[in-house]
Amino acid sequence: MSRREGGRPRWPTKAALRTADLHLGERMAAASAAFLVASVPAGVLLALIELRWTPLRDFDSGVAGRLHAVVLRHPGLLKVLDVLSNGVWDPLTMRLAVAAAVLWLLWRRAWRLAAWAAATETAAGVIGLVTKTAVARVRPHLDAPVSQAPGFSFPSGHALTATVSCGILLLVTAPLVPRALRPAVWALAALSVAGVGFTRVALGVHWASDVLGGWLVGGALVAAAAWAFDAWRHELGLGVPPAMEGLEPELASPRAAPPSRPEH
Repeated sequence: MSRREGGRPRWPTKAALRTADLHLGERMAAASAAFLVASVPAGVLLALIELRWTPLRDFDSGVAGRLHAVVLRHPGLLKVLDVLSNGVWDPLTMRLAVAAAVLWLLWRRAWRLAAWAAATETAAGVIGLVTKTAVARVRPHLDAPVSQAPGFSFPSGHALTATVSCGILLLVTAPLVPRALRPAVWALAALSVAGVGFTRVALGVHWASDVLGGWLVGGALVAAAAWAFDAWRHELGLGVPPAMEGLEPELASPRAAPPSRPEH
C-alpha cells in the first residue's frame, strides 16, 4: 500500500524520484540479465532443435501431422482457426491493444508505466525478429498445406507477442478489475496465449517447439521487465503488489494528489 498522510497519498520528493529513476534504469539493465537467465529453458530447447534431437523431431512431426489431418477433415474448423490466428490473436491486433493501453496510461499521466508497457512490447518485437533471423529455422512443409506464413519459424511470433501483450495488459489493468473477476480475466488471458499457439500448429505454419519457444521467451521478458518496475515502486515506498494486484494499484483510485505533484 502507498504511504499516506491524512488519507491522501504522500508523493515522493523530486530528489527521491530522480534517484529512483536512475535506479530504474539500472534495474532495467539487471532485468536484461535476468531475462537471459530466465530464457535458459528456451536456449535448451533451441539447442535440441539445432542438434536435431530425435525425440523432439518426432514430437513436432507427430503433433503437426495429427492436427493437420483433423483440419483437413473439418473445413469449418479451418475457417475458425484462421480467423482466430490471423485476426483476433494476430500480433498486429495484440500490439494495437497494448498501444491503446499506453495512450490511456498517458492520459492518466502514468508516464513511467506507459513507458514500461511500450518498451516491453517493443523489446518483444525486436527479440522475436533477431532470434528468428539468427536461428533461421524453416517452417513446416506439409502435404496439402492449408495456410502460409512468411519468414522463419523459431520462435513463434504469434505466441511470443500474445504472451507479452497479455502479460502487459493484465499487469496494467488488474487494479481496475473487481477482485472477484480477476481469476476469470487471468484465465481468459491464459486461454488466449494457449489458443494462439494451438492455431499456429494446427494451421501448419509452426512446429509445436516453435510455439513453446515463443511462450518461454515471452514469459521471461514480461517477468524480468515487471520485476524492474516493481522494484522501482518499492524504492519509492509505494509497495510491492502481488501479481494479481497489477503494477500500479493506485490507478484504481481517484487521483488524490495536487496537480502540481508527480503521479506514477
